[in-house]
Amino acid sequence: MTTISPLTELEAINQVLVAIGQGPVDTLDNTNPDVAVVQTTLSQVSRDVQAEGWSFNKQENYPLTPDADQKIKYPDDVLQIDITYPYGSNVPIHFGINGQGFLYDKNRFPREDALKWGTETIYCSVLFLYPWIDLPQPMKSYIVARTSAIVSSRIVGDPTQYQMLSQYELQCRVYVQEYETEQGDYSFFGSPDEGNYYRSYKPYHALYR
Repeated sequence: MTTISPLTELEAINQVLVAIGQGPVDTLDNTNPDVAVVQTTLSQVSRDVQAEGWSFNKQENYPLTPDADQKIKYPDDVLQIDITYPYGSNVPIHFGINGQGFLYDKNRFPREDALKWGTETIYCSVLFLYPWIDLPQPMKSYIVARTSAIVSSRIVGDPTQYQMLSQYELQCRVYVQEYETEQGDYSFFGSPDEGNYYRSYKPYHALYR
């Protein structure tokens, strides 16, 4: 059986370089200006795409526990946080982040009091920023395709090449949405947290008739 290795960052960068008509590289050499542009753009696109929120990087009811000073540090690997405190409450909590990276309640004053969340655990809906190696393959393909189109416009400037890469980007976007639909079990009835998933009709079901 063939073993499929995860697409590495170096391989992804080489795919972008080849897409814009350049040769691949053996290492991530930041002294090469084109490689540096590709690497920076790949990181930017990965962050932007993950910030949209997908089933693989979104977690509900994620606990944040205040420290000994009753403060909560914004996690380094989290893109977005939506606080529901206490859990199940209909009262929204609007928070900000101070200069030291601690959460504070915008509805409380003074600021020092707003930084203190008590001792109770707060539950949140969070979007994690995954490192490249941990991303699902369909997501990697889409990020590479999107990066290729952006880099083409920045470095090459060929309208025909950019159009072709943009069309491929849209195709990869379709694959990502199909993957997301399968993983998230979405339907017209939403995406229930547990049980009662609606399964839509699929063409191959006709074989059972």
